[in-house]
Amino acid sequence: MKNITQMVSGKMKIAGVLFVLATAFSSCLKDNNDDVVTQPSALISVVNASPDSQPLDFYLDQNRVNNSTGIVYGSGLDYRNAVTGKRTASFNISGTSNKIKSDTMTLVANRAYTLYLTNLVANPEYLLLKDTINRPTAGSALVRFVHVSANTPNVDLVTSTGTNIAVNKAYKTASGFTSINAGKYTMQVRQAGTATVLATITDKDLVAGAVYTIWLQGVNSATDDVKKLTAKTQVNAYFQ
Repeated sequence: MKNITQMVSGKMKIAGVLFVLATAFSSCLKDNNDDVVTQPSALISVVNASPDSQPLDFYLDQNRVNNSTGIVYGSGLDYRNAVTGKRTASFNISGTSNKIKSDTMTLVANRAYTLYLTNLVANPEYLLLKDTINRPTAGSALVRFVHVSANTPNVDLVTSTGTNIAVNKAYKTASGFTSINAGKYTMQVRQAGTATVLATITDKDLVAGAVYTIWLQGVNSATDDVKKLTAKTQVNAYFQ
């Protein structure tokens, strides 16, 4: 199972054949020595979508998952192996013991997850998604949408060709993965049921064999360039 991770311009990329989970995880758990048992694992990715946060460190129990560089707003970590079971997930201000948010979650073996830190630091929230990632059909990509802007009403995600990726999605909800022909698209996050554009991704090249998440973050009606509504892209997996 290839699992080569790279951070490029704030967009998370995984290159190589990451899934199918059932076979990939089982092969990773095997060992040539029948007396050695490798602990079951899950995969977890995290995204800092808290608009006024400082760079953050992410912990599972007492273990820091990121390196010495804090996770800035609008970015995150690619999938990491994680021990299964009940885990405490925490975000601290980077390089300190000052905790922003902490809560428990249960990770199941052979599954993948994405954890979003959302809302303002004064009222932080978690959204934990189970990521069911399948190989796209030939010539296509898969795209889903996640709404993590706390004060923004329900939204749609629509492509320049009129394809609805997501319809009437509320805060802290996500669409399923939608198949779309590979190619270059402009995508708009619109107020649900209207032509009012809240955020735009221009000329996004959706590559055949790739699996993407687009998320909406920020504060509705904010004038601060950092906090204003933006749509970001994560590459969950790429199948060769």
